[in-house]
Amino acid sequence: MTYAANELEELARRYAEEAIKQDSTGNYPQAIAMYRKAIETLMQLVDLYPDYQLNKIYLQRAKAYQERIKLLQRFRGVYDDGGTEPATNGQQEKVEVLKAKFDDLVIKEKPNVRLDEVIGLDEAKRALEEAIIFPNKRPDLFPLGWPRGILLYGPPGCGKTMLAAATAAEINAHFISVDAASVMSKWLGEAEKNVATLFQQARELAQQDNMPVIIFIDEVDSLFGTRSQEVGGEIRVRNQFLKETDGIQEKGKRLPIYILAATNKPWTLDPPFLRRFEKRIYVGLPNLAARKKMFELYTKPLTLSDDVKLDELAKITEGYTGSDIKDIVQAVQINVVRELFESGKALEADSKPRPITIDDFRQVIKQRKPSVSPELIKAYLKWSESFKAL
Repeated sequence: MTYAANELEELARRYAEEAIKQDSTGNYPQAIAMYRKAIETLMQLVDLYPDYQLNKIYLQRAKAYQERIKLLQRFRGVYDDGGTEPATNGQQEKVEVLKAKFDDLVIKEKPNVRLDEVIGLDEAKRALEEAIIFPNKRPDLFPLGWPRGILLYGPPGCGKTMLAAATAAEINAHFISVDAASVMSKWLGEAEKNVATLFQQARELAQQDNMPVIIFIDEVDSLFGTRSQEVGGEIRVRNQFLKETDGIQEKGKRLPIYILAATNKPWTLDPPFLRRFEKRIYVGLPNLAARKKMFELYTKPLTLSDDVKLDELAKITEGYTGSDIKDIVQAVQINVVRELFESGKALEADSKPRPITIDDFRQVIKQRKPSVSPELIKAYLKWSESFKAL
């Protein structure tokens, strides 16, 4: 990371903040000028690091500012060389979308799914019980403390988010869901502040309500993946996150706050990040029994022909994720509904699709390959040999 790039990033941030400030007060000519300077500086950053991973984010921000410039130029009485016009409420709302506010980055909710509703993943569920549920119910049985940082890794579509939500439901915890990619996409002067706000809010919730808090960070590799090139804002955000994590895990701190992180690419994570996550849990493909239960769940509202054997469907879908199986059942249902519409009877009273046959499933499965390759599964297992920690 060069000094020049740090300076450019800081300059872009200041230009953008000033543009939004002038935009909010109705000083549109000055806002346009500042937006243009922010765009120019962002493009200089992209030119300086042509292969940098976050260039896409810089370009997205530049595009947002360019769109705002076009909108301002259409307002009556707005010219590049002078003249102002007070912002209306509608215009003010448009300015707000350019700001990276904390509430835009998190989802606070009380999940309504329980662990026993999560199909399969017995090893992962057992590890989460030991790390979070048991200590929460009987903290006196854990004189040495318990893990506060837990990493869930594995192929997409296998239930990492559901596991985190179900764990929160089991202990009646506040569930704060954060998309790490969104945090980085809002980097311009706000990301570092939002990370601090996230952890401060978690502490306040734990203290005020005397309830546990689970912070779930999805796609954490976008924040803590190894980089050949880094820009100053990214480094500061990562350092802030590590600092806050250390604060949660500090000895003597008894606040019931847990950090669950999920990734599809664990091999890209930095060692400093991994050290702060005592539990590293592999969330893999569903086994035969789990696949059968998934077919039972997803086909329950459908009408099946007598020749449909769920055992057979489970066997022929080895290597498919839970999301793949749901997609298969959905595709089959769509096919029979399409037939009903093509027959011209769909709008008739009480008309229904025909029962779904085993051939319907076989045809869809033949055309729909697993979303996760065997080579990728081998990569997860290889990484697990070195870093898995239950």
